[in-house]
Amino acid sequence: MIRVENLHRHFGGFRAVDGASLEIAKGSITGLVGPNGAGKTTLFNVVAGALAPTSGRVLMDGEDVSGLPPHELFHKGLLRTFQIAHEFSSMSCRENLMMVPGSQSGESLWNAIFGRGRIAQEEAALLKKADEVLDFLTISHLKDEKAGNLSGGQKKLLELGRTMMVDAKIVFLDEVGAGVNRTLLNTIGDAILRLNQERGYTFCMIEHDMDFIGRLCDPVIVMAEGKVLAEGTVEEIKSNEAVIEAYLGTGLKNKEMIGG
Repeated sequence: MIRVENLHRHFGGFRAVDGASLEIAKGSITGLVGPNGAGKTTLFNVVAGALAPTSGRVLMDGEDVSGLPPHELFHKGLLRTFQIAHEFSSMSCRENLMMVPGSQSGESLWNAIFGRGRIAQEEAALLKKADEVLDFLTISHLKDEKAGNLSGGQKKLLELGRTMMVDAKIVFLDEVGAGVNRTLLNTIGDAILRLNQERGYTFCMIEHDMDFIGRLCDPVIVMAEGKVLAEGTVEEIKSNEAVIEAYLGTGLKNKEMIGG
């Protein structure tokens, strides 16, 4: 579904992404791991359109989408979440979800005046879908709660729910487990697996929790110094000496630091 070819993103003389090439297969949950500063989030930002590549290409279903802005990629079914959740804090969880779909009739002044019936029908359909999403994520009890009052893990679930409002093809998850307690992390993991298995979502996720990666991801891609260092199953990655060296710089004696 996604092919990244010799991707570079430079900031002055600093090469945050330095010739990375990788593929994300349709229907997979691909993990992207690596030490801090490896270029993972910068690569996400380029693929998702927040940053233009210095050089190289990003292909989605064979189409060159390099440099397309996020709103165009959104309409093609490519979405991303953020390490720090981006919610509308003063709106309810249900309202946050209802805001997602684009080109709603109520956005037009003409329709707001003369198309109230159509707007009411659309809002009823959106309300029904939002409630279905909240139920799927097991947070329907929070539907009327202001999003700003949610815990970190609940906000991550709400972000995942936003991707469900538009039936995304591929979702890039940036540290979905960061700051989330283990119980909620398991709930998030369950939701990702169900979306993948039942609805055909493709995921690529940056994550530092190797147990979480091991539960969800195959394959796992390792980045270091802006390049792709290795790819394989989580067990292969854990036993790869080059990967251990990139994380620790001290060899196999500390391999338990990445779960080995």
